Formats: sequence, structure tokens, C-alpha cells
Amino acid sequence: MSRHGTYLPARNITEIREKTLRYVESMRIQGRPHGQYRYSASNEDPVLYASTYACLVRHLYGDVDRLSEQEKREWVDYMQSHQSDDGLFRDPAIGNRLANSVDWWGWRHLTVHVTLALAALGAVAQRRFQFLERFRDRGCMPRWVESRRWKDNPANVSNEIQNFGTLLQYTRDFQGETWAENALNDLFDGLDAVQDSETGLWGNRFDTPALLSNGVQAGYHLWLLYFYDRKPLRFVERIVDNCLATQNELGGFGPFLNSSACEDIDSIDPLARLYFVTSYGKGRIHSSMERALNWVLANMNTDGGFVFRRYEPFLYGHGSMFSGTNRSAMFPTWFRTLSFAWLGKVLPSSIVGGFDWRFVECPGYQFWR
Repeated sequence: MSRHGTYLPARNITEIREKTLRYVESMRIQGRPHGQYRYSASNEDPVLYASTYACLVRHLYGDVDRLSEQEKREWVDYMQSHQSDDGLFRDPAIGNRLANSVDWWGWRHLTVHVTLALAALGAVAQRRFQFLERFRDRGCMPRWVESRRWKDNPANVSNEIQNFGTLLQYTRDFQGETWAENALNDLFDGLDAVQDSETGLWGNRFDTPALLSNGVQAGYHLWLLYFYDRKPLRFVERIVDNCLATQNELGGFGPFLNSSACEDIDSIDPLARLYFVTSYGKGRIHSSMERALNWVLANMNTDGGFVFRRYEPFLYGHGSMFSGTNRSAMFPTWFRTLSFAWLGKVLPSSIVGGFDWRFVECPGYQFWR
């Protein structure tokens, strides 16, 4: 039983792992080449997003090692078959107008996930990302960063920048495009120029819990670019304070008590990484992570999957990526499992700290540097 009086669905990491991997396997489409997964029990057909989530959960738990060479090849072939001539990965099963226009979901966002899953399987995207060519010219990137609509919704802007920045890192490190290094240097210069020195965040002033949460979510997307390239973060003390300030009384991170998988990891990830690079707030970060652990576990269902947000249904971009109230789905199962991995780094004596989490040395979300 947790300190909040609710029964937890698993007692140790072995049980968590077994149940979660069983849930992931239940989402796999049987009778087809390996790697095709549905998003939740509410959906019947496979979607490429679900395939990436399954791969990344299985990799975290070391379960990809159990795949045969034929299964790996089938999985890679399935993902590679979705790459278009311009480099973007597109899935006809979830094609809609939104997929072409947003960055919190859709084709650019999906492409980041596929490149990460391919790396977990030891493969590389076959085609170049033609849409990145616009950033070859020096000076183009800072102007682009400055022109983003930071004050309208910094979290959405940061998703856009994360997608472009991550794929620039990928094309540099995995596809040998050396010009991308200059574009990335310009990107970091542009981000530094618009970062708020008083908060360490980007966008508006954050004087309400909801605005602060939005600001930290925006920061998470951008800080990952810095962490992957080992670029020093500015205003670290303010970043730590603001991430800690998003934690609510149940241990989650968000303005509502039933904080989402995104809201939680958006504070857990930077706090876990900063715990090892600064002495500032170390004790507070440790205490915060202890409080967060039971909360993340409370979002696990008895089937081994996780919810995006307790007591609410969740539609993620398309009807084929829907989960009902308190129903498990593949996206939150991955993100909350990844939260366990970060919590385990800070809490080595906890139930998630004694496990050999596997990370992917690839830009995106699942590297540890």
C-alpha cells in the first residue's frame, strides 16, 4: 500500500517488468511479421507509433536481447517501410490534417520516435531528411528560432524545435551529415538568446501553476538537446527551483493532482540529470524523486500497462490512438517506464534503482549522458 492509501499493482521491479512486458506483448498483432502493435485495447489495427513505444519499453527492460535476428529484421523492415522520399516517416493508418501541421504529434514527431527505435534495434534510417536542408546556411537557424511564437505557447514551440534539433543531431551522428554541426551550434546560440535569465525557461513569465508547468514542459524538450550534445545549461539553479515547484501534493508534477505522463517526466527527467551535474538542491531533488516514485507506480494498471492521466480518457492525435478512462495505452506505458529509469538513477536503493536499465545512445528521449 502506498502512503496515499491506494494499493499498488506491483511490489518490486521484477513484478513490474513482467507485467509490463506481458501488457506490451498483448498489444502485438499476432500472425503478422514482428513489430506491429496496436495502441490500446480500444484499437484493433497496428500503428507505427505503438511499434516504437513497444521497442523502447522492451529495450529499457533488456527484452530486445531476446529477439531473434529474423524478428529484428522484420521489425526494422516494418518501420523502414514507412519512410517517405523526403525522409519523414508517415503512417497511413493515422493520416490526417493534424499530422502534417503540428509537432507535439504527427510526422516530424513520429520520425524522432522511429529513429530512436531503429537505433535500439541496431539500424539506421535509410533516407536523408530533406526537410532539414533549409538550415544548411549559417545564420538561418537563429533567425528561425527567434521568429517562433514563444509567447503564444512555448511548449508547442519547443516541440517543433526539439523535433528539428533532434533530427539534426541524428543526421550528424548516424548519417554522416557534418554540416549539421554548424546548424546545431546556431540553434544553441539562438536558444540562448531567447532564454529568460530570471527563470531559466523560454516564453512568457510563469506566475501561475499552469503557466509554470507549461514553461517546464517547454524546457524539457529543449534541455534534452543540450544534454545530448553535452552543452552546459545556463541558469541551472533557477531551472532546478522551477522544476521542483511543479510538484503537487501527491508527488506528481502538474497543476492538477492527476498529473499526466508528460507532465511527470517533463520535470523528472531534467531533475534526474541535473542531480548529477550540480550540487544545488541535491537534497530537495532526492526527496522530490522519492515522492514521485509512488505516484508514477500508482498510474500502473493491473494489466501491466499505464494510464496517461488517471480518471480521464485520452485521445492522442487520431482515433486509432485512443484509450478510455483508466485504460492502459502504449504511449504512457513507455513514458512512465522511462520515468522509472530516471527515478532509479537518483534512487539507487529504491525498487526501480536496483535494475540494469538499458539506454540508447541516440538523440531523442532515452539516452543517458
